[in-house]
Amino acid sequence: MSDLSIAVESPAIVLTDAERQPCEVWTRVMGYHRPVASFNIGKKGEHAERTFFQESRLAGS
Repeated sequence: MSDLSIAVESPAIVLTDAERQPCEVWTRVMGYHRPVASFNIGKKGEHAERTFFQESRLAGS
C-alpha cells in the first residue's frame, strides 16, 4: 500500500501581477454559458449581487 500523504518540499512561487494570467469567469444564463465580461452594466451588477449556497446532506441519509 502506498502512502499518498507524503509532502514534498518545494519553494513558494511568487508572481507579480504582470506575470499572472487573467481568469475568465463564465456563468450559466437561460440554459447556456456566457462569459461575465460580455455582460452589460446591469447584468454585471446582478451577477455581483448573487448569493451562493452549499447544499448540506440530510441527517438520516
